[in-house]
Amino acid sequence: MLMNNCDNGVIPYILKFLIGEGNAGGWQRRVGYTADRQAFHRYAVVIVPASTICFPASAEAEDDLPVLPLAEIEGVPLLFGKPTVEWAGETLVVYADIVAGAFFLLSRYEEIRRRDVRDRYGRFPGRESLPCRAGFIHRPVVDEYGRLLRGWLRRAGVDVPEPEPGIRKIWLTHDVDVPFFCRTLRGVLRETVRGGGIGKAWKLLKGPLEADPLYTFPWLIEQDNRLRKAVGRHRCESLLFIKAGGRTKQDKPLYNLHSADIQSLLAISRTEQVGIGLHSSYSAGKDPTRIAAEKERLQKAAGREIRYNRHHYLALCEPEDYSWLERAGITDDFTMGYADLPGFRLGTCRPVRWINPATRFVSSLTLHPLTVMDVSLSDPRYMHLRYDEALAYCRQLFDRVALFAGELALLWHNDTVTGESSFSAPAPWHRKLYETLIQELTEQ
Repeated sequence: MLMNNCDNGVIPYILKFLIGEGNAGGWQRRVGYTADRQAFHRYAVVIVPASTICFPASAEAEDDLPVLPLAEIEGVPLLFGKPTVEWAGETLVVYADIVAGAFFLLSRYEEIRRRDVRDRYGRFPGRESLPCRAGFIHRPVVDEYGRLLRGWLRRAGVDVPEPEPGIRKIWLTHDVDVPFFCRTLRGVLRETVRGGGIGKAWKLLKGPLEADPLYTFPWLIEQDNRLRKAVGRHRCESLLFIKAGGRTKQDKPLYNLHSADIQSLLAISRTEQVGIGLHSSYSAGKDPTRIAAEKERLQKAAGREIRYNRHHYLALCEPEDYSWLERAGITDDFTMGYADLPGFRLGTCRPVRWINPATRFVSSLTLHPLTVMDVSLSDPRYMHLRYDEALAYCRQLFDRVALFAGELALLWHNDTVTGESSFSAPAPWHRKLYETLIQELTEQ
């Protein structure tokens, strides 16, 4: 089944996304996606469909996945079609099927076709992904396709401008997985059993919240505010993603949303204009029917509407499960990054509407690609970089985002920036790295 035989609005949306949503308008209508030579004259540029992406996906089908090594067109990896461009009269005909390639990456089609490939948390590993295996995980290839398409339109006489380079939006996000070290009786008991000393644990329990070594949110918000002040709050937002449920060991510690300490954190978020999002539990990643109840629980505790989400462990396991977020009233999701490998999981650095790979339905739910998560850089199971290597890798990704006028989304956890090696596992340098990245972004 060719891509254009079952549309549901996905092809017009992809063409609009490639050209640039601010540019699409009349220019989108100058691009045809057809193999009908009798129709070529209607368009300035024609992209000839080449993909055999099928539905329902079948384990027996082998010709709907790109074959390595990939060909390139003008230096850009080509997933489907041939790197051939020719003229048919005044129409530029392109045999590189960048529409199917964009669909493949934006919809996570690979993950629905390779359901047997998951890590121990049920996630599709970045190292197994086509972008990693083909060597372009650090490149937003869908955005590169857009640049190619705009160039082809200009060759055909359509005056399509390039977007002005620069990071359009910065999201500074923090997942509240382990908000405190020892602020409950359970924590005191834990430290006593571990041999940490009941005296020290009791002192942390009864002392000021700010003395708890994991309560680094004031410092994180201070760093965020430096950047927000420098670039403007409309261009830079700070978000806390807070858990509101879960039943598995991965969801622990389970904290009380109505406790004085969590309410204090929520109060600070209101004072500092920090947004609140749902950190859907690991349990909800396995059973997405739980999402709505968790969202409702957080809304009641926070006293505000919750529209943003990120899944705990980045474990939104199956591409179709996004439908449950939409049903729950979530408008924006920030889960889309690989835990083991920072980069461009969806092939783009721009916010994109969710495309259901099983139905090709274009949703109103907006996905914000995750650029970098702190522990992805340092964890021995993942990249296991040194400080200088991590800084260089982040700079490389930041440069790509700026080149394609995209969004930058960072995820830094409160328990990685304590500044104490006994707490800042798996690396003690995340505090320094975050401070350095914030400073460099203020100077851009």
